[in-house]
Amino acid sequence: MTPSMRQAKIVELARQQGEVTVDQLVAAFDVTPQTIRKDLNILCDRGALKRTHGGAMHPSGVENVEYEARRQMAPAEKRAIGKAAAALIPDHASLFINIGTTTEAVAQALADHRGLMVITNNINVANHLRIVPSVEVVISGGVVRPSDGGIVGEAAVDFIRQFKVDYAVIGVSAIDPDGALLDYDFREVKVAQAIIANARHVIVVSDQSKFTRTAPVRIGHLSQAHSFITDFCPLDSIRKVCADREIQLIETGTA
Repeated sequence: MTPSMRQAKIVELARQQGEVTVDQLVAAFDVTPQTIRKDLNILCDRGALKRTHGGAMHPSGVENVEYEARRQMAPAEKRAIGKAAAALIPDHASLFINIGTTTEAVAQALADHRGLMVITNNINVANHLRIVPSVEVVISGGVVRPSDGGIVGEAAVDFIRQFKVDYAVIGVSAIDPDGALLDYDFREVKVAQAIIANARHVIVVSDQSKFTRTAPVRIGHLSQAHSFITDFCPLDSIRKVCADREIQLIETGTA
């Protein structure tokens, strides 16, 4: 396979998956890491890809990775994050859970809790918890996003504002090194902002891949959270935000 053919296939893989890693490409093409890094540098210089820590992503970073594909990314890490988040939430609490595959993992981990009231704009979360007898599920009104079952729009925002809950579990699409929390859909961002504003304790959940992504719409800042749960935090700047703002940083795994 010529370098140009291999590079074309790398771009296609990145387009399908959202992002690729050096280790993944070394195994796929049976070449050295140095060869793959050279390929990625060429493709990034051309604007075909955007470099990330340990790999590259497709430049359509403003477009969300397909929901089912995201569900298959880092499943073990998301389960561990879900369990850690559930451990912070006591029985008989009220909470918001927003859209995301990591927040779905939190919902699954809450199945053993008793006396919860869960308010969500995530159809998948509602579906996970509706069969749990000891959990009351309240679902917002609004426009259902067909790609992921998220409920968005002004009606959802107005619905969320009726409540003041004990906890909020927030998933994000990307985290900037300065601590900015980002998403792709401004309609979902407005719902997430309303959730943050109406919770006494905000828990942000995110696996470490979110540190290598970009998204165009700002939800808020990590400093608005009380707890941040991830499998591993690779950025000293994020650790400093947590330390300076006394945010509880919980890491469930290692790099």
